[in-house]
Amino acid sequence: MIKITSGHLSAAINPLGAELSSLKDADGHQLMTNGDPTWWTGRAPLLFPIVGKLAGGKYRLDGKTYELPRHGFARRQTFELLERDVSRVAMRLSDNEATRAVFPFAFTLDVAFTLEEATLFIDIRTANDGKADMPASFGFHPAFAWPLPYGAPRDAHGITFAREEPEALRQLSNNLIAPDPRQSPLDGRRLGLRDDLFTDDALIWENVRSDHVVYGVEGFPCLRIGWKNMPNLGIWTKPGAPFVCIEPWAGIADPVGFAGEIWDKPGIVRIRPGEAQSWGMDVRLVRG
Repeated sequence: MIKITSGHLSAAINPLGAELSSLKDADGHQLMTNGDPTWWTGRAPLLFPIVGKLAGGKYRLDGKTYELPRHGFARRQTFELLERDVSRVAMRLSDNEATRAVFPFAFTLDVAFTLEEATLFIDIRTANDGKADMPASFGFHPAFAWPLPYGAPRDAHGITFAREEPEALRQLSNNLIAPDPRQSPLDGRRLGLRDDLFTDDALIWENVRSDHVVYGVEGFPCLRIGWKNMPNLGIWTKPGAPFVCIEPWAGIADPVGFAGEIWDKPGIVRIRPGEAQSWGMDVRLVRG
């Protein structure tokens, strides 16, 4: 585990998947899930080169078919340490025999975690190191403690969007995007967190207008979660679980019945040879 600190926050990153595994305040309060296998062993997996599930678990490219697990393979790969100091760590995943078997492209996926006072910045850059156009997408999947460790009741917690989000949500059917929309549970810009919201899986905003949300309880320390180049947002937990995932995504799962090529998958970007694509997320502890 690689640890960094700013004095205001401390973080631990697992080289397996370059996964943020711990985020604590200056008093040692844990702001993330503990990975209890009763609920979910993940903490903050990185989703690459796809977000969500493929229809049939496969994608088509240039007349060939490849299998990829939901959310891709990056979370199961060990990242190389590039640089490290007290408050920053940079890591890299390069293509290898295992990745090329399911994703036939030469790439580098660079991840940098930087602590600046009470904010954690996560910067992502993926480069196409090959000679052909490369399809790719990316998503974050961090699981924050619910309730946060500041004494407010669990059922008082909510997520407030930066802007109004009037559109209906997308809903999942067997982990694929269903054709029928889901009515928004927002009250103004606020989502009051309740277990029954997640009986039918994640809440999904496609083409979200906001560039950040604030999670917590008014009057108590909260988390401000921001993102860049991320048009979609998923919010997920399992009813009764001690965490809530707030997930900025560039992509999204395949629609039910999708039969197109990988280029047609929602959220896929085309990265030309020698070019790169960047995404980002930040988490700030805001004192109440």
